[in-house]
Amino acid sequence: MAYFEARDITKSYHRNGRTTCVLESVTLQIERGEFVAVVGFSGCGKTTLVSILAGLSAAEAGSVILDGRPMTEPSPERAVVFQTYALLPWLTAFENIYLAVDQVFTTFDRMQKHEHTDKYLAMVGLSAARDRKPAQLSGGMRQRVALARALAVEPAILLMDEPLSALDALTRAALQQEFARVHQRSGATMVMVTNDVDEAVLLADRIVPLTAGPGATLGPSFHVDIERPRDRRAINHHPAFKEVRKQVLEFLIASSAARRPSRRPPSTTRLSLVPT
Repeated sequence: MAYFEARDITKSYHRNGRTTCVLESVTLQIERGEFVAVVGFSGCGKTTLVSILAGLSAAEAGSVILDGRPMTEPSPERAVVFQTYALLPWLTAFENIYLAVDQVFTTFDRMQKHEHTDKYLAMVGLSAARDRKPAQLSGGMRQRVALARALAVEPAILLMDEPLSALDALTRAALQQEFARVHQRSGATMVMVTNDVDEAVLLADRIVPLTAGPGATLGPSFHVDIERPRDRRAINHHPAFKEVRKQVLEFLIASSAARRPSRRPPSTTRLSLVPT
């Protein structure tokens, strides 16, 4: 049995008397310590999938299983890093993380909570910025705080909803390396959704494409057999990088073509690519 599993997840939205199926019979299995990237076009249901995996949204059918136990509501065992940083603006970087630590580690005394918080600030390289409030931090630093806050509760699963999509290209590249480093150092089980195929190949052990909607479902898994650590510049010339990138893109494009009602592509279809 897989460590973390979504079984036959189906989700629809009902608006103005109409029903739209967003996800249909989605099944995903993840092993302990694995980094899995779910890639797909914008609007295909990636955020909905993360919300269901985190217990923030209920599926109409299907179940989420963690280590053999059904998950029916949110819990600290599944932490989420959102697209927006979701930091409290009146708290410092340290205080934003401490708030989560204080809620989860109720048996810790005050000194233990402080040490635990400082440990994760250091892990993401923000010890020097511990007393700054979000308005005093760059976008990349805010996302590091959000990552540290999620890791500090020591979740069984770290879920990431396009966590780097709001950043400029240079900051995004730097944080991609940071995410890879943190994964290696912490050994956390991570699930990231993204529309950036190159990002998925750089970071993940396995890529699972989500087909174009409506009624999106998961396609076959593509394993990334590239040794770690992965150098962002060198990886572009790695034969395995080129092959898995090609396979994932071909699948996504084919799934989009199969759902397209005409030869003209829908204006909402977007997939992020970095020229190689």
